[in-house]
Amino acid sequence: MARSSTPIARHYGLDWLRIAAFLLLIFYHAGMVFAPGEWLVKASRTIEAAEWPMLLVQPWRMPLLFLVSGFASHALLSRSRGTGEYVRSRSRRLLLPLAFGMLAIVPPQTWVGLALNHGYSHGLLHFWTVDWLGFRAVEGVWLPSQEHLWFVAYLWTYTMVLVAAVLVVPEGVKAKGRALVARLASNHRLLWLPLVPLLPLRLVLLFTVPETHGLLHDWVSDLTYLPAFLFGFVLAGTPALWPAILRMRWPALAVAATAYAVLIAVEVRFPDARTHAAQALHRDALLVMGWSAILVLLGVAHQWFNRDHPMRAKLTEAVFPFYLVHQTIIVLVAWWLHDSGLSPTAFFAVLVAATFAGCALFYEGGRRIGPLRPLIGLAPAVRRPGTLPAGFEAAREAS
Repeated sequence: MARSSTPIARHYGLDWLRIAAFLLLIFYHAGMVFAPGEWLVKASRTIEAAEWPMLLVQPWRMPLLFLVSGFASHALLSRSRGTGEYVRSRSRRLLLPLAFGMLAIVPPQTWVGLALNHGYSHGLLHFWTVDWLGFRAVEGVWLPSQEHLWFVAYLWTYTMVLVAAVLVVPEGVKAKGRALVARLASNHRLLWLPLVPLLPLRLVLLFTVPETHGLLHDWVSDLTYLPAFLFGFVLAGTPALWPAILRMRWPALAVAATAYAVLIAVEVRFPDARTHAAQALHRDALLVMGWSAILVLLGVAHQWFNRDHPMRAKLTEAVFPFYLVHQTIIVLVAWWLHDSGLSPTAFFAVLVAATFAGCALFYEGGRRIGPLRPLIGLAPAVRRPGTLPAGFEAAREAS
């Protein structure tokens, strides 16, 4: 495919959404230490109330990241000299950090989870050198594990699906797709029409397929994340959708608030086992809230945050390295503080502060070491006369 003659303009509002969403993951995963339920490491005292703000974020945080990545994918594809160049570029930017992360970043958090929750008795060095790359189950856990880096694997896979669609989908089908997008931009269709096929499919999968991060068989997550990614791609090439998003942001806010109330009601009424009807209501409320909240966030970003700032480029570059390392830092610090006797408030404050500090050190150190830059998702440190510094180029192309 030839390079587009009209590259997609940068949308600074989506940059700010991406920055905020990635940073929110730090607070979300720190909250997992205290919220009820299972995780890699838990505080000695859980906080029941922690589940409510986490439930407020859960339906839209990951779909939003996939949507913004889809938008960036269209922009990058429009600037590429061909499909082959685009595939090579995206593979380098995503698969190198994924491989590096699974070899050098993820193992300590999986070791902590095995030691605390599955009775694993060996030390970290033994785990890293003997068991991690064993490609077998250890204490019931398959190794190696992607842990939080499943997002990167899914993003690369969706990117390849997108490229295949661009190459093989007949022009007639694409024309019908463009006509459907045009319909979305009128009346209130953008708020409800995308949900029409997704809600019944979500119910069918609820009772037939488990939700996992297994990539090849995770249909539940694919039904949530792939449409968001594709919508982001379509949004980048369809400016006419932005007025519809602006019109829908306040009705969407009302829908999101209603769906959130439904989620709370189900959680309160069925704290443990749920009837099939309650499960169906809960899962569809998650989907409705996720879509409507995203419309609200897109409208806010477009109206009030579609402007540049001197810090934007640096922050845009930093979020991927922050993402790669943040969960390992959270798990290790929480494990270290587990028996410290700190109050939950002090525990959480120290955990978040240490995570931000560790992420900043990882980013600032990694970006200064040329061979490490591609491994943590940054562009190579190549600077030619008359070009911007590598950091700004990396930020410009970040997904």
